[in-house]
Amino acid sequence: MASAASPVRGSYVITHVNVIPMTPANELLLNASVVVENHKITSINGPIPDGARAINGKGKWLIPGLMDMHVHVPTDGNFNTTYPTRTATVFTSTQDVMTPFVANGVTTVFELIAQPGHFGQRNEILRGDVVGPRMALAAFINGGDQGRVANTPSDGRQTVRIAKADGYEFIKVYSQLDVDTYKAIVDEARKLEMKVVGHIPNAFKGRASEAFVPNFSLVAHAEEFAKQSEQQSELDARTFARLAKENGTWLSPTLVVMVAMAEQARSLDRLRAMPTLQYVHPLLQNKWLTANRNFIGTTTGRIEGLEKTIEFNKRVVKAFKEAGVPMLAGTDAGSSGVVWGFSLHEELRLLVDAGLTTEEALAAATHLPAVWLGLDDKVGTIEPGKFADLVLLDANPLSDIGNTRKIAGVFVNGRWLDKREIDRMLSDLSRRNAAMSKYEWSRRAEL
Repeated sequence: MASAASPVRGSYVITHVNVIPMTPANELLLNASVVVENHKITSINGPIPDGARAINGKGKWLIPGLMDMHVHVPTDGNFNTTYPTRTATVFTSTQDVMTPFVANGVTTVFELIAQPGHFGQRNEILRGDVVGPRMALAAFINGGDQGRVANTPSDGRQTVRIAKADGYEFIKVYSQLDVDTYKAIVDEARKLEMKVVGHIPNAFKGRASEAFVPNFSLVAHAEEFAKQSEQQSELDARTFARLAKENGTWLSPTLVVMVAMAEQARSLDRLRAMPTLQYVHPLLQNKWLTANRNFIGTTTGRIEGLEKTIEFNKRVVKAFKEAGVPMLAGTDAGSSGVVWGFSLHEELRLLVDAGLTTEEALAAATHLPAVWLGLDDKVGTIEPGKFADLVLLDANPLSDIGNTRKIAGVFVNGRWLDKREIDRMLSDLSRRNAAMSKYEWSRRAEL
């Protein structure tokens, strides 16, 4: 079982490394020495403490830890299925859930349908029992009759107050909210200093400008604008960008999830053959492959609609960039075929393909998420005094964004995981998932 026992905090110095600090000026530091003591960066090109463990960074590149601003982390009761803590002698654990993130250099995640179980996971990470990313938690509020719901303005305000009292930091609004309830939720969250992220409710169809009210701080998908646009034109994309700019609303495009949906609508063959599927719990593997809502009942028209939206999403990214609206890298990880950690590298590639520079894409996964989350005094850049969330790469990501995948090691809040340790953790997770899958199938055969 993967554990937090082997990677420990201490004093380290990364020598002869090229640093991409991701500060606003982002002046590269070549052949530098970066000192990490306990869980913080203490100096760059400064004194090296006695006994510091040296990590050879020659020819390598150091970036801040990556952040995924839209995830759904498995916990008990999540994904409409049971995510067991024990099946016979085969275990699954919080570490298993977090390993794909840290193996990919993802050191902060934003959970957008947070549940009580996520507080438990976050506490395990904070205690040091698990090596995992920092977790920001948003309470999910929707209209209708299931989950945390609000169907009147007064209920909306009360639901926000309860979420605040329960310890949630952010509010996520969803598609079935009516106009007045949505506005009351966003306003109450403003009063309680809770930023609001989420969907543009369906009730705003044809009147999207009314959804841009103060404290609606982040749109969770580029396709939210596709739903509001009949023609999905460049003019519409520019109009949405202007509305967002005027309201101070940022965007997390989550391009990768729409691409995954279109691929699965055509066929599940690519999903079935994904190398990263081995790191997904077998219950979720089974759900993705046998009850895949993207594939079941698919039609040519639906596939064409998804492909049209993918193209419009690129126009949205381009328009938001031109308007100067900040964009954050998020993936909707946990959706079918969108594997935690691995998906963020694909999102960065898609953002560059849509028109961002490699530096802008990196900012969308480092400095800018830290600013939006209010953590920029702690993480998001490589500076003395910041927490040691760092990714050591074998090649320069500013030359090719695909180089973010070439990970030589990761610091997670001061804990060093080298490539050998990362490979061991992934191998262990794959082996345990395979064993659990084998057990589940044998158990079903006995029934």
